[in-house]
Amino acid sequence: MTHDAIVIFAVLGVAGQIVLLGFAGVGIAALLGVRGPLDAVRGALWGYELWLAFLVAAMATGGSLFYSEIAGFVPCELCWYQRICMYPLTILTLLPALASDYRIARYLLPLPVVGACIAVYQILIEQGVVKQTQACLISAPGGCATKWTDTFGYLTIPVLTLTAFALAFAFLVFACFEAEGSPT
Repeated sequence: MTHDAIVIFAVLGVAGQIVLLGFAGVGIAALLGVRGPLDAVRGALWGYELWLAFLVAAMATGGSLFYSEIAGFVPCELCWYQRICMYPLTILTLLPALASDYRIARYLLPLPVVGACIAVYQILIEQGVVKQTQACLISAPGGCATKWTDTFGYLTIPVLTLTAFALAFAFLVFACFEAEGSPT
């Protein structure tokens, strides 16, 4: 059961990364003057941006709780900081989504940005690029460098978290456009 759930979360992470690659391609096309794909994506997402950000945050929160409470993975100090950025997004995107109030989206952008920075820092620690601090070493068995999962050879928990933060950020950016008016 636990292994199957870990694989499911990994598959969802890969799906999220594919969506992000698509968004990156659309963004590059828009920067090069090709606005058709961006307009198509904005039109497809129109009205659902906060709901999608909520879905990502809720799944990430659920995954986080699964890893610590069911799988028994002890969250390190950096994991807790990432949780501080992700958990509020669940509520702070649900409530305005229910009210169709997109004005809050721009104020939520710092949460996924800060969380993504922490995730990148933890990935660097996991890869041995950055030495972990003493606080990391005492916060969990093996510290912040412990790879509790390594599905598909690269999907660790911080990589999944970074994916969720990037997706939430992207949907919130689209929601900012929703707040400004109709799609182009």
